[in-house]
Amino acid sequence: MDEEINVSFRDFGLDDRLLEAIVCLNWKEPTLIQEKAIPLALEGKDILARARTGSGKTGAFLIPIIQQILQQKKTNFIQETTVLILAPSKELCKQIYRNTTDLTRFCSRDVTFFDVSPQVDLISQRPLLLEKPDIVIGTPLRVLAHLQENNLCIHESLRTLVVDEADLLFSYGCGNDVNKILAYLPSIYQAFLMSATLSDEVKNVKKLVLHNPVILKLKEPELPESDKLTQYHIKCEEEDKFVLIYALLKLRLIQGKSLIFVSSVDRCYRLKLFLEQFGIKSCVLNSELPAACRCHAVSQFNMGIYDIIIASDERVADAPNSGPVRKKIKKDKEYGISRGIDFQFVSNVFNFDFPPTVEAYVHRVGRTARGNDEGTALSFVSLKETELLKKVEDYFTDESGQMKAQFKPYLFKMEELEGFKYRARDAFRAVTRIAVREARLKEIKSELLNSRNLKPYFEDNPRDLQILRHDKSLHTVKLHSHLHDVPEYIVPPTLKNVVRNSEQKKKPRNKSKTGKAKEGQAKKNYRRKQKDPLKSFQFAGLTELESRKNKKKV
Repeated sequence: MDEEINVSFRDFGLDDRLLEAIVCLNWKEPTLIQEKAIPLALEGKDILARARTGSGKTGAFLIPIIQQILQQKKTNFIQETTVLILAPSKELCKQIYRNTTDLTRFCSRDVTFFDVSPQVDLISQRPLLLEKPDIVIGTPLRVLAHLQENNLCIHESLRTLVVDEADLLFSYGCGNDVNKILAYLPSIYQAFLMSATLSDEVKNVKKLVLHNPVILKLKEPELPESDKLTQYHIKCEEEDKFVLIYALLKLRLIQGKSLIFVSSVDRCYRLKLFLEQFGIKSCVLNSELPAACRCHAVSQFNMGIYDIIIASDERVADAPNSGPVRKKIKKDKEYGISRGIDFQFVSNVFNFDFPPTVEAYVHRVGRTARGNDEGTALSFVSLKETELLKKVEDYFTDESGQMKAQFKPYLFKMEELEGFKYRARDAFRAVTRIAVREARLKEIKSELLNSRNLKPYFEDNPRDLQILRHDKSLHTVKLHSHLHDVPEYIVPPTLKNVVRNSEQKKKPRNKSKTGKAKEGQAKKNYRRKQKDPLKSFQFAGLTELESRKNKKKV
C-alpha cells in the first residue's frame, strides 16, 4: 500500500541541474500524469496520454526530453535538432517555451530551443533554425512553412515528436498540416500524443504517429473535486447579466483574479466599455489582437498587474466565412483561450455567456482550481441557454442519478439590485455599436503600433514593456466620474456591511504590522458574521496565501 506514496522527482534518476530547476519552480512532487509518464518516456516508449487541463502534461513530456538531451550531449557533440513540439496556438507555444526556459535555467548551454510560432517573416527565423537548436516549438502551420522552405531539416536527426493538446489541434483545422509534417520526419522516432479527449481525429493520428504506444487514461475527474472547485449558476435575463457583473465587482463580492468568458469579440468590447463607466478596469483577449499582445497580456495577468480578463471564446477555425470580406478584421486562426494557456492563480471563472458544449464548459472552468489552489466558477444562464446548462448537468450525472459535480444555484434577491439596474441601463445604452466598433479598431491599431515600431526600444528597455498596460480605458464612451462610486441609497440593506468594508480598504492603509493584523482580523470576523444572500462569493476568491491561513486556522 505504501508503494504509491512518497514518489519524488529524484526517484526518476534525473540530472542534478534539472532537479535544481524543478526545486526553483516549487514543484514539490510529481503530478499523477508525471508520475506515470516520465519513467515510460525515459525508457523510450511512445505515449498516448489523456489527462485533464491543469494536470501537469507539459512537465510530463518536457522533463524526460531535457533529461534525454543532457544524456546524449555527454557522448554526442554534434549539434542537431532532435525534438519537435507541435501545439495548436501561439499562446500555448509561448507557454511551452517559457516552461522549457525554466527547466533548463541551470543547463542552458547544453540545451538550446527555439519557438517559431511568432508571426514574423520566415527569413528572419532562418538563421536561428540553421544553428540547429535541440528543440523546436511551433504551430503546425509555421513548422510546415519552415520545412517547405528548407529552413528546418529534421528528416534524419529527429528523435522525439510531441503533439500537445491534440484534440484541440484538430478542432482548429490543423489536421492536414500535421499529416504533411509527418512526411518530413524519419521513419523511427519517439512520440508523445497529449490530449484531454480521445476524439476520432486523435485516434486516426495515433495510428500515423505512434508505434505500439503505452496509453495512459488517468482515473481522475474531468473537473476538480467540490472541496477545491465551487460551481454556481444564476438563471437571469440578458440585461440582468450586466447588472449582476456590475454589482458583484463593484461591491467587492468577488475577490482575486477573474476570467470572464464571452461568446464573441463584440461582446468582449461591449462588456469592457460597460465596466469602464463604473471605474472597473479590465483587459480583453480575442483573435483580432496580435499574438505578441495576447501573450504579453497573459504574462501581466499572471504577474498580478491586473485582475480581470474578458476573453472571447469563439472558435475561429470553425467560423463560417460568408458575406463581404473587405470590411472584416482578420482573425488569428491559431488563437485559443479556454484551452492550454496557463493562467496562474485564477480565483474565479465567469461564464458570462454559457459555453456551447460540455467540452467548452470543462475547459473554461478548468482555468481555476489548478494544482493545490481553490477556485470558483459562476455561470450566467439566460432563458435560451437553459438547455446548454441541462446538457452539462446531465453529463455530470451518473446512471444512478448521482451528480459527479455539484452545481449550486447562486441565491440572491434581484429586486434588491433595482438601483444598480437603473444605472446599468444608462451605462449599457451608451455602449452603442459604433462605440464598440471604434473600440475594436482603436485597440488593434494601438497594439500594432506598439508591437512594430517600438519593438527595438522595448528589447533594450524591458522594464518599460511592463508599463504597457492592457487594461487602460478605451475612451470611446463618455465617462462620468459619479458612476465610479456606489451611493449608499442604492446598496441593498443586506449588503451595507460589504460596502463599508470596501470603503475602508480604499482608504490609505497603515503599513505597520499592527495595521495589517487588524485588517486581517476584521476580514476573519466579517466572514464569521456574514449572513447576506450574496454571501456565496464573498471572499471566495482568496489568494493562495490567504487560503493557507484559513486552512491553518481550521
